[in-house]
Amino acid sequence: MQYTTPNSKIGTIFETTQDELEVPKSGSDQILFVSIIMLMIFGILAVFSSIAFFAQMHGTTASKLVTGHIIKLGIAFFVMVFVSKINYSVLARFSRLGMVISWVLLVAVIFYGEFQFGARRALSLGIISFQPSSVGAIALIIHVAVLLHEKQEYIKSFKRAFLPIMFWVVITCGLIAVEDFSSAAVLIGISVLMMFVGRISAPQIFGLILIAIIGGAAFVTSSAERQSRITNYVTQITNVNNTHFESGSGYQAQQAHIAIAQGQVFGVGVGKSTQRDFLPAPYNDFIFAIIAEEYGLLGSAAVIIVFTIILFRGIASVARHAPDVLGTLMALGATLMITLYGFVNAAVATGLFPVTGLPMPFISYGGTSMLFAGLLMGILLNISKYNQNNNIRFYNG
Repeated sequence: MQYTTPNSKIGTIFETTQDELEVPKSGSDQILFVSIIMLMIFGILAVFSSIAFFAQMHGTTASKLVTGHIIKLGIAFFVMVFVSKINYSVLARFSRLGMVISWVLLVAVIFYGEFQFGARRALSLGIISFQPSSVGAIALIIHVAVLLHEKQEYIKSFKRAFLPIMFWVVITCGLIAVEDFSSAAVLIGISVLMMFVGRISAPQIFGLILIAIIGGAAFVTSSAERQSRITNYVTQITNVNNTHFESGSGYQAQQAHIAIAQGQVFGVGVGKSTQRDFLPAPYNDFIFAIIAEEYGLLGSAAVIIVFTIILFRGIASVARHAPDVLGTLMALGATLMITLYGFVNAAVATGLFPVTGLPMPFISYGGTSMLFAGLLMGILLNISKYNQNNNIRFYNG
């Protein structure tokens, strides 16, 4: 990857303008754009198939819920296109303010949040309900990118570079982990990778990983529910036929496995899922299992391939050929946030990971996750406009 020198743009992010990038602006990346459209289409079909039982339990119809899902996708699409037209360096100017706001929201949700799946994860502001962990995750990704960009001249310094970055990472991930351990774990993993690419020294990165392991162990042991998930996961991989799953908290994983097994190669057909009536949250946390059941190995593999394309394109093209360190790191963080959520959701459904509760971006039913996924993709598309080596474009911005 190409890095700017200390005498050029490092440390001047708040003075950077579009003209200073010295890279011709062109259209956004077509492959990324089309990939997101494909995920949205998959999401509409999967939600329509999986939400009927949920609608019946709540006295409404699947059509109404799917219509609401399409509206939310439309809003996320609008956010993505709108943000793609905003120079990423402009967003970076407000990274510290974003961090402060996210901390306030994360503290508020601990005391005043609404319970979702046994934890306080959402804040309700009248007719609007959202998850502050999503705000905190995006704010941290942008701010870590800004700090790494600003500190490139002395990036190996423990006191001047590593500690200031650690301050924001540890506190933010700690606040998120109180009620959403899975999101915090993914976020700290992304932060570690960004610091590695940003040239933080290896011993310091290992120190952060050690702190993350110790902190993660403390959070797991402090919660009976988290311990139960780990125990059931271990039981699941050591004794598949254990009857404990029939009534215990491993029930979700077992029903997901049944759905995937029934799908085989070609699936049972669109709208013909039977496990949607047995799986808790088949429209969200376990939506990949419904896709695998109805579309089989081919359909589920297609979803994974699309996420893999986004991962490869976002890193190998957009991040690698960004015009500065800031663009590289913001593109890396945004790409990892989108794709890791997708991969983890699929891994949970297939039994590779313990149950986490992470949605699949642009596919799972919901509002907050889609909105912020759209924002992340908008950032990635904007950075791709300044990629001199990207010859595949879609629209002009």
